[in-house]
Amino acid sequence: MNLVDAAYDRAEASDFPMSCERPVGRLLAALAAGVRPGGNILELGTGAGVGVAWLVSGLGERTDVTVTSIELDPATAAVAAKETWPSYVDLRIADALTFLATAAGAFDLIFADAQGGKSEGLDLTIAALRPRGILVVDDMRTVEDWPDEFKVRQDGVRRTLVEHPHLVSVELDHGSGMVLSTRR
Repeated sequence: MNLVDAAYDRAEASDFPMSCERPVGRLLAALAAGVRPGGNILELGTGAGVGVAWLVSGLGERTDVTVTSIELDPATAAVAAKETWPSYVDLRIADALTFLATAAGAFDLIFADAQGGKSEGLDLTIAALRPRGILVVDDMRTVEDWPDEFKVRQDGVRRTLVEHPHLVSVELDHGSGMVLSTRR
């Protein structure tokens, strides 16, 4: 079984419903494949490890890229840690905002899939991108069941990304709706 299928199985077995959708994962894999040699990838919100699995699958046989994934909840992080990851994968239990505060200009690709670094501290996430670095933010398509407060926060994230002077952004009606941004 490949890493991606194993990660979805872990998520299902642990009743973790918030893994990235397959269309988002396929985009992450494609973007990871294009990261420069010696590059760094960051995922905010490890969850059950589905996003990390897609990123690793995109890298294929490469070992010259570091993939760091941050998860705040130790119990959720333990689900992802059940996998045997390649040595270049660094799973961390940490607060995303604390981590990002020391990461300015460090990453070539960031997948922001957690409240910390997305609806809180988005400025730190943007600052963590290297010039020409790419930021992927999903769950940008409004879902009617969302609480009004969450809808307002997500719209604020979307507006910040598409209007930010240091980013070139495109909204994609793909998966759960995404904004893909490149730092100038």
